[in-house]
Amino acid sequence: MTTLRRQPIPDVGASQTKALEPLLFELARPGRAGRHVRDEGTADIPTQFRRTAPLELPELTEPQVVRHYTHLAQLNYAVDTGMYPLGSCTMKYNPKINDRTASLFADLHPRQSYQTTQGVLALAYELEQMLAKITGMDFVTLQPAAGAQSELTALLMFKAYHAKRGEAAQRRRVIVPDSAHGTNPASAAMCGYQVTTVRSDARGNVDLEALKGTLGPDVAGFMLTNPNTLGLFEERVREVCAAVHDAGGLVYGDGANMNALLGVARPGDLGFDCVHINVHKTFSTPHGAGGPGAGPLCVKALLRPFLPKPWIVREADGTYHYDTAREDRDPEPVGDSIGSIKQRLGNFGVLVRAYTYMKTLGEDGLAETGRDAVLAANYLLALVRDRYDVAYDRTPMHEFVLSAAKQKKQGASALDIAKALLDEGFHSPTVYFPLIVPEALMVEPTETEPKETLDAFAAALVRIADQVARDPAAVRDAPKNTPLRHLDEVGAARRPVLRWQRPT
Repeated sequence: MTTLRRQPIPDVGASQTKALEPLLFELARPGRAGRHVRDEGTADIPTQFRRTAPLELPELTEPQVVRHYTHLAQLNYAVDTGMYPLGSCTMKYNPKINDRTASLFADLHPRQSYQTTQGVLALAYELEQMLAKITGMDFVTLQPAAGAQSELTALLMFKAYHAKRGEAAQRRRVIVPDSAHGTNPASAAMCGYQVTTVRSDARGNVDLEALKGTLGPDVAGFMLTNPNTLGLFEERVREVCAAVHDAGGLVYGDGANMNALLGVARPGDLGFDCVHINVHKTFSTPHGAGGPGAGPLCVKALLRPFLPKPWIVREADGTYHYDTAREDRDPEPVGDSIGSIKQRLGNFGVLVRAYTYMKTLGEDGLAETGRDAVLAANYLLALVRDRYDVAYDRTPMHEFVLSAAKQKKQGASALDIAKALLDEGFHSPTVYFPLIVPEALMVEPTETEPKETLDAFAAALVRIADQVARDPAAVRDAPKNTPLRHLDEVGAARRPVLRWQRPT
């Protein structure tokens, strides 16, 4: 079998600093400059605002600055250079046509009048309709900037819904499974709710009997990720939703894992009252380094009055406007709405990329991406399951969770294995999540990786497991071929160096 491995950075022996890019301060020399600024350029600055001491900035030529940042960029791992097997993150490849389409809207001002942005509103309105159809919901808001903000939006709407019914004071609790994303309980707490955790059963589902034991007239809602963070489809999802509804609560769907359900199942058909979609995951905009993101919230009709304002309205003649029918500068009536969460069309560039991805693939293509994601995960699991423990031995959806508990006993942890993968030329998977799996390695290949890459990644995991069995100390010492080698984590935590200091 051919193994695909990125060429490692040459070993530099004992001095690993030679492989590192110096800091700008270390490159600087007094008197160097990229361009000259005439002294009279400060004449227009009032005296009280002029600096009396020079800025302590590194003095460099322009080529030095350009080369410095280029060298740093060359050290980056990116979705254009390799696979991201990050479970729960869905870091799939972003087709370049998405970026080209988004660039067409780059010069529009976010507060431009709807009268001059009919094309923008048409795209946004059509995207809302597509997302509603995909999720089986009735209405959509594009405002939330990511899944976590969409959670917050939904829970504020839950609160408004119960207030409208005169029950806000009594409904103080939100129930969250132990396999949920960590943002779920955080969002509930931010909305002032008490959080109750319900355990998983032996098959990785929500324990239905335990859930029923927590339900009561004080429950505002239930937050469910399906497939859950174990990569498993909730086998009794309709019963779970029905139990919450019988108690008067609402069911929120965390759609971060919607990548597995495209064209196969719709949350609205399963009993959910609302669901968000991380379009930067499901519809292909990589979101490394904390952004960008977008998390449209799709809701059933009973929650429509509480959606963030303004709403896009399409008239019979094909024109579009906001539901106020006024210029953008005028205040918008809120009514039962929770008000604005972000700017009117959210993170529009990401939404345009999602729209392009959906229109390019079409309905059949989107359904195929879901099937391919599930196939890739199951294929990869079949290649590595003999070396690692499987957390819940069921057929997974688009991702799966291994446990390195066996390797931990042999002398190397899940974190050690993740770092050893760096020497193999691969980004690490998600580790130690979900929390209910000891020594968790959470892997999601996505549908964008070819069989050759999956084979190479599986072979790397197998080699590392075999090395742990033979020589765990070698794995604990990884990575060896990266610009920064294995760090002293305890020392870094106890004695962090957070800023550069000029040598004395």
